[in-house]
Amino acid sequence: MLPAAARLRRSEDFRVVLRRGSRAGRRRLVVHALTTDPSGAADPSAARAGFVVSKAVGNSVVRHRVTRRLRHLVSARLGTLPAGTALVVRALPPSSTASSAELGADLDAALRRLGLLSSRRPAGDVPRPTRPADATPDHGSAV
Repeated sequence: MLPAAARLRRSEDFRVVLRRGSRAGRRRLVVHALTTDPSGAADPSAARAGFVVSKAVGNSVVRHRVTRRLRHLVSARLGTLPAGTALVVRALPPSSTASSAELGADLDAALRRLGLLSSRRPAGDVPRPTRPADATPDHGSAV
């Protein structure tokens, strides 16, 4: 869960970011960003984020799963964003079948396009090594 100071909660805040901010679209999501947040938040130096996941993405279970994944990915990147940045991440229907890694790649690409993220990965987003396809499966048995 994002702390209250890091969330966009009022519809007016969402509207300002969507209308005045920059936009970068990817296959699974669209990121809207406003680098100078005029909404007068309690802590104007903190980066804040909000999420829009419509019924076009799927039923309630699917929408909440997508929102949880996006929230986790954005929380790892909020500390790297410039002070006063407000983000709105809008999920598109293909996000319902996407893995967290695919959503993370789209999010990083959108943030790079907006100039908010360097080409480095966030510290908490280290890719896991993959097993070669011809390797025998490891079932955890030592015998």
